Amino acid sequence: MTDIRSRPAGLTKWVVTLPPGLFLVVFFLLPTLIVVLAGFRETGEFGGLAPIDGLAGLTLDAYRFLLGDVIYLEIFARSFFVAGLTTLICILLAYPLAWLIARSPKKRRDLLVLLVILPFASNFLVRIYAWIMILGPASLLYTPFAVIVGLVYTHLPFMLLPLYTNLEKHDPALLEAAQDLGAGAWTRFWRVTFPLSLPGIFSGSALVFIPVLGMFAVPELLGGTGDILIGNLIKEQFLDNRDWPLGSALSILLTACVLLLAALAAWAARRGLHGTEAVS
Repeated sequence: MTDIRSRPAGLTKWVVTLPPGLFLVVFFLLPTLIVVLAGFRETGEFGGLAPIDGLAGLTLDAYRFLLGDVIYLEIFARSFFVAGLTTLICILLAYPLAWLIARSPKKRRDLLVLLVILPFASNFLVRIYAWIMILGPASLLYTPFAVIVGLVYTHLPFMLLPLYTNLEKHDPALLEAAQDLGAGAWTRFWRVTFPLSLPGIFSGSALVFIPVLGMFAVPELLGGTGDILIGNLIKEQFLDNRDWPLGSALSILLTACVLLLAALAAWAARRGLHGTEAVS
């Protein structure tokens, strides 16, 4: 009797998990393996990839070139700096706005959240071209300032929504208890509200920092030749220079950095959750 009941359950499990598993393998795992393999190939005579002849066609030239050229290391460093600065500005702007929305009445709260996500209803390029029309007359176009403005504008909702979701769940009784114990407004924020909001900060930071690293449209449209980031470099190698091995090597290095940052963010989030448990 037990075996008869377990067979439909096992069949249902396979039916449910097999389609998304195949989807991930075909559209994520296989392309990733192709890019990894392309990073160890040689450039063809007219670009692209040279014909491969077993292991003899594999080489580390792309990685040697990247690690041996200081220009690419500078672009990597600039990309990380821009991503970090964008994330920091998003935190500073999103935190008070998320706190205001979380403390607003229910009817007004829904309207404010709708206003936050409303820009997603319009095309991304249309919004960037709107910034071109705004920054152009002010002589701020094609400057690092324009790039930061565009990146913050496009990624601010990804920081605000996780923060709002976190702040909305805070128990007001904790702040009331801290106030009864004599804590002032600033002390209540740093000792209660901020530690409890760390998971939201970590989640929002990951949603902002990682996409900014690979962003190429905003720096290309709003920035100058000196504002090229790693995303622009990868796009140029594949589409303009047709140096697919170098572009693949850049993509793999960027993916490795993103995975490392994601692991660090997950570890920091777990530490933050332990801290919130201690506070509560």
